[in-house]
Amino acid sequence: MVKEIGHFIGGKHVAGQSGRFADVFNPNTGEVQARVALASTAELNAAVENARAAQPAWAAKNPQVRARVMMKFLELIDKEKEALALMLSMEHGKTVPDALGDIQRGVEVAEFACGIPHLLKGEFTDGAGPGIDMYSMRQALGVVAGITPFNFPAMIPLWKCAPAIACGNAFIMKPSERDPSVPLRIAELFLEAGLPPGILNVVNGDKESVDAILDNEVISAVGFVGSTPIAQYVYARATASGKRAQCFGGAKNHMIIMPDADLDQAVHALIGAGYGSAGERCMAISVAIPVGEATADALMAKLIPRVEQLKVGLSTDREADYGPLVTRQHLEKVKGYIDLGVSEGAKLKVDGRGFKMQGYENGYFLGGSLFDNVTKDMRIYKEEIFGPVLSVVRAKTYEEGLELVNSHEYGNGTAIYTRDGDTARDFASKCQIGMVGINVPIPVPLAYHTFGGWKRSSFGDLNQHGPDSVRFYTKTKTVTSRWPSGMKEGAQFSIPTMK
Repeated sequence: MVKEIGHFIGGKHVAGQSGRFADVFNPNTGEVQARVALASTAELNAAVENARAAQPAWAAKNPQVRARVMMKFLELIDKEKEALALMLSMEHGKTVPDALGDIQRGVEVAEFACGIPHLLKGEFTDGAGPGIDMYSMRQALGVVAGITPFNFPAMIPLWKCAPAIACGNAFIMKPSERDPSVPLRIAELFLEAGLPPGILNVVNGDKESVDAILDNEVISAVGFVGSTPIAQYVYARATASGKRAQCFGGAKNHMIIMPDADLDQAVHALIGAGYGSAGERCMAISVAIPVGEATADALMAKLIPRVEQLKVGLSTDREADYGPLVTRQHLEKVKGYIDLGVSEGAKLKVDGRGFKMQGYENGYFLGGSLFDNVTKDMRIYKEEIFGPVLSVVRAKTYEEGLELVNSHEYGNGTAIYTRDGDTARDFASKCQIGMVGINVPIPVPLAYHTFGGWKRSSFGDLNQHGPDSVRFYTKTKTVTSRWPSGMKEGAQFSIPTMK
C-alpha cells in the first residue's frame, strides 16, 4: 500500500482535498513509495488564513521567548538527525552522510536565529533635537512564504522558515513535491518545541500552489530557490502583487586552476565539488578552467582516473561518493546533455552513461562524466546541467579565465586555486560573482554571513540567512518623540530641520 502524504496546517496533519497527487519515487529502485497531495488554491488560502489568525499573538511574544522555542527545536532535531537523514536520503537519493550535511547547514541557520533578541535591536539617538529622541524598531511582516527546491529538502526550508519565525512572522512552506517528508517532520518538531499551531504550515503542491502564494494578498514576502526561469517568474509575479521577494536561480560555477596551484588539492576539490550529491547543487563546480596547456594536461592526467574511480552507490551506502539522481526525468535530462556535448565537439574523456547498479537497474544512477576542450559557445557550457558532469575549458591566461567567469550569465559561486596571494586578491576583487572561494571549492558562507549570487542567479535586493534574513523578514519603523517641557511654540509650516 503506497502511503499518502498530505499537508500540515494549524498544527495538524491534513489530508489533501483537491484529488490531485504526485508520485514520490525511491531513486534507488525507481519505485513509487508515496503519493503527495497537491493543494488547490482554496487549500492554500485556507492555510494562509490559519496563519494570519495565529501570527499576532506570536509576534507579541518577546524575542527571547521566540528564541527559546528555536533552542528547543535545535535540541529535538539533534536527537533525530540520523532518522531525518535516512528519510531525506530515501526520497532525494543523496547519501546519508551528505543528507546529514544538508540538515546541519540548515540547523546552523536556526542556531543563528537564536540570537534574535540581539538581531532585532533597533537604533536610538538621544537628543536628536531640542527635547527630541529618535529610535527605530524592527517589526514582523505578518504572513510570509517560502517555495523550496528538491535538492536541499532540509537546509533550504530551515534557511527560510527559521529566521522568519524568529522575527515573529507566520510561515507558509511549499516544499518540493519530489521529497516532501523532511519539511513535514521539521514542522512537527517545531510544534513539539513550543511553536504555536498555525505559525508554521506546510502546504504541498505544484504550480497551482505557487501561483496561489504569489497572488494571495495576505502574504507579504516570498522566498524562492530553484531554476532561473522559475525564479524570474516568481520574482516578477510576486513583486507585481506588492510582495517582497528574494528569488535564487541557477548557476554555472567556475574554478580557475593557476599554474602554481597544488594540483592534488585542486583535483580533490573538483571531485568533491563537481560530483558530490550527484552534482545536484547550485554551488557545485561544473566548470574547471586550467590556465595554460601544461596546467590543463597535468590536471587531466590526475582528474581522469579519479573520475573513473568514483564510487556510485545506493543512497544508504555510507561509503558511496554519491547516490542516484532524484527522478528518471532528471536522469534522462542529464544524459541528454552528455549526448549534446559529444555532438557539439567536446571531448568526452569519461562517460558515465552506461553505469548500472547491479540489482538496482531501475534506479536513477549515472556514472561520473568528464568533458575536455569545452568552449564557451557550447550549450553544455552555457546551461546548468545539474548532474555529475564536469566540463574543462582551457584558458591561455589568467585574464582569459577571469573573463570566462565574468561573461557568463550566472554569478552564483566561483573559486580559484593558487599559491599567489596577489592573484587571489585580484580575483576576489574583480570577479562578478556573489560568493568566492580562494582555495575553497564550495564557498557557501556560514550562517552568520549572507548567501546569494549575482546576475541571473539571483533576483531581489536581500540575500538568504545572516543579517539580510532579518532585514528581509521585518519592516523598520522610525519614531521621533518629544515630551512637553514647558517650551511653547507656534505652528511650523516648513519642513522640520535640525540647525
